[in-house]
Amino acid sequence: MQPSEISGLQYIVPSNPSPYSVPAFELSRFSNPLHNLYIPPQLQEIISPHPSCINNSTSDEADEQQLCVINERKQRRMISNRESARRSRMRKQRHLDELWSQVVWLRNENHQLIDKLNHVSESHDKVVEENVQLKEEASQLRRMLSDVQLTSPYSPLTDLEHALADN
Repeated sequence: MQPSEISGLQYIVPSNPSPYSVPAFELSRFSNPLHNLYIPPQLQEIISPHPSCINNSTSDEADEQQLCVINERKQRRMISNRESARRSRMRKQRHLDELWSQVVWLRNENHQLIDKLNHVSESHDKVVEENVQLKEEASQLRRMLSDVQLTSPYSPLTDLEHALADN
C-alpha cells in the first residue's frame, strides 16, 4: 500500500448525535453512485445474492456458499433459456409469416394459371369444332366436284388430251 492511499476511515460515533451529524447509513448512499438506481423487484431477486450466500468461513457455510453459487447459475441459466425460447418463438413466427406469404402468392399464381388453362381449353375446343366443320365442307366440296365431273359430257382426261394436242 502506498503512503498516500487510505485503507479505511475510522471515527467515533458520539453517544448523543447532534441534529447536524449524518448517520452512517446516509453516508453509504453518497459513496455508492448506483444507490438511487431503481431495479425492479423481480430483477433484484435474481441479481442480489441470496441471504445465505454471504461469504462466511466455516465448512458448512462454504457448502452453503457453493449451493448458493449453483442456485445463482441455475437462475441465470433459466433466464437465458427463457430468452432463447423467446428468440426461437420469434424466429418460428417470422418463418410462419414468410410461409403464409408464400402460400398466398402461390394460390394467386395457381388461380392465374387455372384461368389461362381454361382459356386455352376453350380455344382448343373452338378449334376442334372449326376443324370438324372444315372437314365436312371439304367432304361436301369433293362430292360436289365428283358429281359435276360425272354429269359433265367432257371427262377431265379428254380435256387434258386436247390441251396437249394443241401444243
